[in-house]
Formats: sequence, C-alpha cells, structure tokens
Amino acid sequence: MPGRERPAGSVPGGSVPAGTHEGPRVTIADIAREAGVSTPTVSKVLNGHSQVAAETRARVEELLQRHNYLRRRARPKETVGLVDLVIREVDTLWSGEVVQGVQREAAEHGTGVVVTATHGGAADTLRWLDNLMKRGSDGIVLAVTDLTPAQRRRVEALGVPLAVVDPVGSPDPSIPSVGATNWQGGLAATQHLIELGHRRIGILQGLEETLCARARLDGYRSALEAAGIGADPALMRPGNFYYTTGFSGMCDLLALPEPPTAVFASSDLMALGAYEALRQAGLRVGQDVSVVGFDDVPHAVWAAPPLTTVRQPLREMAGMATRIVLQGAKAALPEGTLRMELATRLVVRESTGPAPDRS
Repeated sequence: MPGRERPAGSVPGGSVPAGTHEGPRVTIADIAREAGVSTPTVSKVLNGHSQVAAETRARVEELLQRHNYLRRRARPKETVGLVDLVIREVDTLWSGEVVQGVQREAAEHGTGVVVTATHGGAADTLRWLDNLMKRGSDGIVLAVTDLTPAQRRRVEALGVPLAVVDPVGSPDPSIPSVGATNWQGGLAATQHLIELGHRRIGILQGLEETLCARARLDGYRSALEAAGIGADPALMRPGNFYYTTGFSGMCDLLALPEPPTAVFASSDLMALGAYEALRQAGLRVGQDVSVVGFDDVPHAVWAAPPLTTVRQPLREMAGMATRIVLQGAKAALPEGTLRMELATRLVVRESTGPAPDRS
C-alpha cells in the first residue's frame, strides 16, 4: 500500500534475492531499473567489459551484491566467445546448410557456436534459455523457430543481441531478420512448369505456420492465376518440409482420377519424397511427371534425375544473421531496415520437361 516500506533486499516488482524460494529470482532488468541504467549496461558489468563508467560500475556491483544476484563468471578476454544457434532440427540437409553458414561467419570473428535443436518443443527452448542465463552468449540466431513473448523478455533482460533466419511468423519489426524471396521463388517454379505446357500442377506445401511456406504457396497461386489456369484445391497437399510428407502427398495426388503432370514441392526433401512415390508407381520423373523443389541443398544435383529447384542462399542467410549479432544491425544491414530478403533463383535440371500428351 502507499507509504509502506520496502523490505531490505527487495527490488521493484516484488522480486526477492536469488537463492531463496519465496518468489521470482532477481533479473538483470530488475537490477537495471533500480540502478537507473539499461539492461545492456548491467550485462557489460557482469561480463567484465571495460566500457562502463567507474561510478556506474560501482553502483551496479553494489546492487548485484545486495540482491545476491546469481552471477556467472566473466569470461577471460582471451577465451573464444559464443554464438547460440537455435534451430528446430539439426538432422536435415536444410539445417546442415544453416549450421555451416553460422559456423563459417562465427569462425571469421573468432567465435564458437552452440547449436540447440528445439524439435518444436517448449521444454527444449526453456532448457536452452536456462543454460544461456548461466553461461552467457555473444549473440543468438533463431532459425525457423520462435520465442514466446515471455521467453523473448528473458533474452532481452540479458542484453544479448538476437537475429532471425527465415522467421516463422510475421517478423517482429524490432528484431533483425534475414529471409529469402519465397514468393518470387514459388512464382518462378510454377511459371517454369507452365512454360513447359503443364496445366495440372500440384503443390506439396510446407509447414503451414511458417511464413516461408505461405509465401511459396502464394507465389504458386499467383503464377496459375496470371496464366488463366486458377488454383485447384484438389491439387494441393499439406506437408511439413520433410521427406515423408512429400512421399504421402505425391501418393495422394497420383490417386486422383486425373493426376497432375507436374508438382511443385516446397522443399527439396519433399521433392525427393515425391521421387520415391513416382518410382513406386512406375512413373519417370521429368518425363511422366515433372518435379520442382525448393532450397537447392547439395544433394539436389546428385538426385536421379538431378532436381530442378529454387535456390535460396541458406549459408549466406545464416551468415548474415550471425554477422548482425556480432557486428550489430547497423553494420550488417542497409540503413533504415531490420528486414533483409536475399534473392532466390530457379535452377533448371533434368526433373522437369514438357507436359506429356495424355489425350
């Protein structure tokens, strides 16, 4: 109530000293508020950075001690720094390209990489956040994964820079993100099939909640509508970017009374699943049914036949996101923007050909 004294050792918001079990742990944000400084300033004090005024450092140190803040040891300056890559899965060709992009850029800055796979689960994300708070990080790259508002506040309280590769939903305008021109890629893939004479063109969709999958689907629809064909819901199959849904979706399309003569898969893995469905049906890829993928992972050129696909520069996207967290958005991105889309490009190989005559 008004005028009531605050108990010794408490902080605004009712937090209690770390190490007790009577309430929430004191956060860096609590310390910053009481000290009258920003959370990044408190983070600098905790990590032993020298760019803090002596008076400010003393005030923050006193508050940290008073509240018994559970602090991690500052890394020696000669120790290699760390960047966290948080990704949904690590065992796919797509993920391999992203990991390599982050590692390559981090190595140029003398920085190590910690990779965490969330598998889309909240528990894995929470474990990663707990570990992050204990050991610290020089930057976080999120790849086709997302944080809840509460999780994001915890990251912000640590003052750790954050960037996103392939945002899951609409990008947060306050967080730097790097994506690809997914709509243009979907449009180019479908236009290529239309130019080959195909009119019944199916699509194997990616994970519905992801922004990139929706953009590729919109590009597919736009190309069909521009050609006066129109998108047929019967030729659309849901998926999740993985091989199994490419296989099952292609099997469904082949079971239609009038199957498609071509299919656009929202990922190369799904395209390879479609290959297997066509093989089991005794059909030839590129002759009986044309297939276009998306990503241009290294294995695409070794498929039989080599896969026509939309190349998105995954390593470059991951590298740019890493550069953003290590150098800052102002140094890594064009002035006035926190959202960057790198260009996609159609790569034509042998999995696409003229529409077969089924008359």
